[in-house]
Amino acid sequence: MRQPAAFCGIVGIKPTYGRVSRYGLVAFGSSLDQIGVFGRSVHDAARVLSVISGRDPRDSTCEDRDPLRLPTVPESFQGFVVGLPKEYFPPELDPAVRRACDRAIRMMKELGAAVREVSLRIRRMPCRRTTSSRRRRPRPTWPATTGSGMGSGSMGQRISAACIARRAGRGLDPRCGAAFWWVLRAVVGYYDAYYRRAQQMRALIAQDFRNVFDRGVDLLFTPTVPAPAFKAGEKLADPIAMYMSDIFTVTAISPPAGDVVAHRSGEGATDRRPLIGQAFLEDEMIEAAYALERVVPATDEA
Repeated sequence: MRQPAAFCGIVGIKPTYGRVSRYGLVAFGSSLDQIGVFGRSVHDAARVLSVISGRDPRDSTCEDRDPLRLPTVPESFQGFVVGLPKEYFPPELDPAVRRACDRAIRMMKELGAAVREVSLRIRRMPCRRTTSSRRRRPRPTWPATTGSGMGSGSMGQRISAACIARRAGRGLDPRCGAAFWWVLRAVVGYYDAYYRRAQQMRALIAQDFRNVFDRGVDLLFTPTVPAPAFKAGEKLADPIAMYMSDIFTVTAISPPAGDVVAHRSGEGATDRRPLIGQAFLEDEMIEAAYALERVVPATDEA
């Protein structure tokens, strides 16, 4: 949500995992996927989030919480402590992105925020673990829900039809059970080698974030992407660069995060105000985003 919002110059809000029901979503990875919102302004995105959030008995991963209440629009950033994770500002960060971040940091200070440098040490090596987790998660998801991956012949088509019939309420067809057995065989060999290790790293990353918030930090400010938006097809020949484009937004954990646009710079980069909050404190993050947007409305152009 945050990366496409950054590339398109709009506001994006990724809620905490469990804040919004995933019922009806065809998941890429059930323990990673979340439903967020886009909008032209913070208020638009927050209003949509307040409507779609809340408990849902049809989704076992949805938290038993009331829908999000929209916070009031603050006059300043007074009282907020904002952390700057030094691992998110490497020397190779694109100069245009760095300048945009520096402008946002100066703006937060002028609005009264206390800004301090923090460290997320485990964050130095999340990309490989997150990628392992992401790649292993779809294997049990897609075939089990759609019958895909069973081949293009009649067998794959029959299993797919059986799974669709099951979802339509006609009971569990034995062929659909065969799909689950195929999935189990596919996953067992990879669990210990990849998925278990990725989950262990995921737990360490989550604890790293909690430690920072426990030290009095309210929000984290980070770049959304390491470089400005690239042209369609520009990085097809360099898959590593393609993976690295979402290194700041794929954390393998699920804190709420928002991406607030200020204006487009003449360098082709979008001047962002990306914030990461604490679990289920979206209202606090949105309140801070309101304060930033009051200074530079999201529709202004540089």
